[in-house]
Amino acid sequence: MTGRSFRMRRVRRLVPGARGAARSHRRRTQPKVVALGGGHGLSASLAALRRITGDLTAVVTVADDGGSSGRLRDELGVLPPGDLRKALAALCGDDDWGQTWARVIQHRFESRGDMHGHAVGNLLIVALWEQLGDHVQALDLVGKLLGAHGRVLPMSAVPLELQALVRGHDPAEPDAVTTVRGQATVALTPGEVQSVHVVPEDPPAVPEAVEAVLDADWVVLGPGSWFSSVIPHLLVPELLDALQETKARRVLSLNLAPQPGETEGFSPQRHLEVLARHAPKLALDVVLADEAAVPDRESLRDAAKRLGGTVELAPVAAQGSSATHDPELLAAAYDRIFRMHGRIGPWR
Repeated sequence: MTGRSFRMRRVRRLVPGARGAARSHRRRTQPKVVALGGGHGLSASLAALRRITGDLTAVVTVADDGGSSGRLRDELGVLPPGDLRKALAALCGDDDWGQTWARVIQHRFESRGDMHGHAVGNLLIVALWEQLGDHVQALDLVGKLLGAHGRVLPMSAVPLELQALVRGHDPAEPDAVTTVRGQATVALTPGEVQSVHVVPEDPPAVPEAVEAVLDADWVVLGPGSWFSSVIPHLLVPELLDALQETKARRVLSLNLAPQPGETEGFSPQRHLEVLARHAPKLALDVVLADEAAVPDRESLRDAAKRLGGTVELAPVAAQGSSATHDPELLAAAYDRIFRMHGRIGPWR
């Protein structure tokens, strides 16, 4: 038995009957979508996707080690809650209830003491983890309280440390390759990131996250910090196996601009090349990019074709901003892709 087959069987044993039950109860009037990422990029994707489907699951990175999340992680040994909180806030509705709770969980205390900088949502999530002893149950309960339009899951059951090999991290030695540790440091590193990995190297995936990917109609990866929010999902073996095995169609949503630090100077096609180096067997169906952010469309099409996909260009940037997605425009782009690129189920 291959390692991949063993991992898939182990995950399915941990969630007995979940796949069949989920399929039999699926709402067939809309696509079942799983979005993977972290931070502001995932929030942008979720804010768009919740407008076109109510069957939405976010699978979130757990490598954050900065700010309030890093402090709670260091002090209590918990998963970093910050990116999970941001995903929950993005799934809140546009009514008074949803927007009030979105503001509450995003609120940060300002003081001269130990509470300074902590987000209310981080404390709430960690409190429920300690009370219930179950990551998924606690996040589901927070989502119910917020009236979230979807589900939020961590990608792994253990906190991860992100490490990167960076060329020229020390400007005095531009050709030297250095190991940089920590998501917050990697995200802002000077120099050129060559590759990333996580510690522990074979982290356990959350079974419900794997099952969601296997059971999806569409999987959306990105946008977001490429090395610190997008690629880490490919470094969890069970999750990568699910992404490769799923019958869902896969959309890669590119950023509107390179990120200062980890992808400075990257072309859109180079983002695809980096992804392929970390997961050479992962195929894509569609690459979504803002039409104004792609100077060389033919090179991007060639890079997408090597991964099995096609390119969809659409205006998705917010008015007056070259780096922020407009949720309505992004929703329209996703909706068009879901309509035009094949349907797993009759949701229209």
